[in-house]
Amino acid sequence: MQVDVLNAKELKKAAPVFGQLSFDNHEQVVFCNDKDTGLKAIIGIHNTVLGPALGGTRMWNYTSEWEALNDVLRLSRGMTFKSAITGLNLGGGKAVIIGDAKTQKTPELMMKFGEYVDSLGGKYITAEDVGMETADMDLVRDVTPYVTGISEERGGSGNPSPVTAYGVFMGIKAAAKYQFGTDELEGRSVLVQGIGHVGETLVEYLTNDGAKVYISDISEERLQEVRNKYGAIIFDEADVYSAHVDIYAPCALGATINDDTVKRLNCKVVAGAANNQLADEVKHGQILRERGIVYAPDFLINAGGIINVYAELEKYSRQEIMSKTENIYNTTLQILETAAREDITTHFAALKIAKQRIEDRKKSSLK
Repeated sequence: MQVDVLNAKELKKAAPVFGQLSFDNHEQVVFCNDKDTGLKAIIGIHNTVLGPALGGTRMWNYTSEWEALNDVLRLSRGMTFKSAITGLNLGGGKAVIIGDAKTQKTPELMMKFGEYVDSLGGKYITAEDVGMETADMDLVRDVTPYVTGISEERGGSGNPSPVTAYGVFMGIKAAAKYQFGTDELEGRSVLVQGIGHVGETLVEYLTNDGAKVYISDISEERLQEVRNKYGAIIFDEADVYSAHVDIYAPCALGATINDDTVKRLNCKVVAGAANNQLADEVKHGQILRERGIVYAPDFLINAGGIINVYAELEKYSRQEIMSKTENIYNTTLQILETAAREDITTHFAALKIAKQRIEDRKKSSLK
């Protein structure tokens, strides 16, 4: 029997895990497969210098396994910096389950996934993300202690989405303060793209603060529901990115700021809940800066959710959760001012602070 052996150059062309553009010295990538339940999942552990890798599980109907891998690598890396800049003693991790959450998610699949999480012995702690509900985390909790965001009835912090939305709201107000000279949103136009759990709650905060809120989503049913509930305006034009609004808040999936969209933006501020909003952190961050568009780094302003679930590990109160989340306002303002002073992008300014905290911890652990 003849066995073909790839040399290093050919292996890189084959785009293995280590050859992925999104691979950034991740510590561990775990592929999970179970024939009986249909589970196909990938767990990405990016960095555990500050503590165990905590990050949500996303269930999405990816077009390919490579798309799923790319997503989990990008998301887990983002979680590292999110925890670091927020001052939490956590590393960065994330998980994706390949499939349609509405039709393929079963209790058996979730518990089997929980067994894979448990096999990592606490190096990765999971939580809720897109396609997941608090009830799913309760199922995972049946087979492993390494899960957060479980129901309040079971001693958890519950759905993290409202706290995530509050942190994004704080980030929006800070960006408005920097760009417009005031954090008052009365009369400001805001386009919220994606009105899931977080997006809807953000719409509520913005509406209560007097903003003129436009909404965009792939689900017509959700659009009607949120419009009727909060009086938001459905954005019905074809091109969301060319909308003449003060603030664009991406709250769906990532990479909406890309080569195709970045030069079409007509907003003054980009600040939303989505992870990895910049398809290319360096290039697109620089273009936004050159165009005078203030970008509030996503991994900073959407950190409310991880603050919320971290409370389960540290046992701090609801009041402390909200206080820490409210501080996102001050940190965002600090980042925007630092970027202007040092003549760098806001993304790079935030990344620098996060990386420095990790490096400092690494050095102190060697002493």
